[in-house]
Amino acid sequence: MSAPLTIALSKGRIFKETLPLLAAAGIVPIDDPDTSRKLILDTQQADVKLVIIRATDVPTYVQYGAADMGVAGKDVLLEHGGEGLYEPLDLNIARCRLMVAGHPGQPPRLSRPRVATKYANTTRRWFADQGRQVEVIKLYGSMELAPLVGLADYIVDVVDTGNTLKANGLAPLEHIADISSRLVINKAAMKMKHARIKAIMARMAAAVSV
Repeated sequence: MSAPLTIALSKGRIFKETLPLLAAAGIVPIDDPDTSRKLILDTQQADVKLVIIRATDVPTYVQYGAADMGVAGKDVLLEHGGEGLYEPLDLNIARCRLMVAGHPGQPPRLSRPRVATKYANTTRRWFADQGRQVEVIKLYGSMELAPLVGLADYIVDVVDTGNTLKANGLAPLEHIADISSRLVINKAAMKMKHARIKAIMARMAAAVSV
């Protein structure tokens, strides 16, 4: 029997939109992640397992070889930095935009504006590249609240429809990056399990292009 292959995924939208692409590669989970409490799911291929983890942890698991492959949003990969990973395939799913948002037409209260975000590294790079000094405040959720209560002048977050921003009196102001989910592969696994990984990649790529 060949060495097991482990694929890291996160629950939610990415998982649901990745399932048909995995199915095209013959990988179908036996367990339902919505009802199962298991964190490692068996698939119809005995030597392929799915590891269910937080979206932000997917690149780390793949980088250190705890998973051979994974699916992660480009926003997460930008924040992680991409060390130790190949990123060979844009799966064209879970599409959104990474944006700077705030009160439209309202200047910042401070000469060094405060920006609330969970994407601290990406945010620092974005403003530094433009020669703008900001103070980055790391938050883990409810970003839209920060400008409303005076914690921050701006936020950096992913925007899909923009409805949540609008409902809170905010608007997208600057476009940082277009986001979609990518297939990422551990560099050592790519060498050791090259044929199997390339076969899975090819089938997923064919399903993406349909």
